[in-house]
Amino acid sequence: MIDFVVHDEGDSVGVVVVEGVEAGAELTGWIMDQDRDITFRAASDIPIGHKLAIKPMKTGETVLKYGVDIGRVVADIAVGEHAHVHNIKTKRW
Repeated sequence: MIDFVVHDEGDSVGVVVVEGVEAGAELTGWIMDQDRDITFRAASDIPIGHKLAIKPMKTGETVLKYGVDIGRVVADIAVGEHAHVHNIKTKRW
């Protein structure tokens, strides 16, 4: 079963596609461009449609989703953590 999807292995995050991801759960993700699976342990609860960090990110770094710059990290994010508005902000304003 696939729990999250990632466009390319160079992305920083994947998108959770199942309900009820809880901290500590073992998750399987599918990297679409490379057609391969990866696994991570969720470090926090993550709602469906929200982002899961698939690599550690430091404050100030760029976040890539679907190969596109979606913003900058405003608080360090560990692998498996929920990546959302509390730790990522747009660069537009």
